[in-house]
Amino acid sequence: MPTIHYILKDGSSRSVDAKPGSSVMENAIRGNVRGIDAECGGSCSCATCHVYVDEAFTDRLPPADEMESELLDGVASERRPGSRLSCQLTVTAELDGLTVRIPETQS
Repeated sequence: MPTIHYILKDGSSRSVDAKPGSSVMENAIRGNVRGIDAECGGSCSCATCHVYVDEAFTDRLPPADEMESELLDGVASERRPGSRLSCQLTVTAELDGLTVRIPETQS
């Protein structure tokens, strides 16, 4: 099972064993990772699951589609090159060890 490492706002980290085929957001919710609000439940309509993907993994992910990109333009924390919505990141074996940083604020 792939492991996702979440770097929390306070700098501490939480590691969660992730089910392949689920989203990075779903695993954060299941693992009780604080800071990923996911107000829309993963329907890509609120941008409260914004994360910064570690650059070592950005090339392993498909690019953000138009809807995700538009939502990222309006996130509460700064949009950076590694900014993604965790509801749009599907866990695969290739993402084992994925590290994402949770922004200072989601809303």
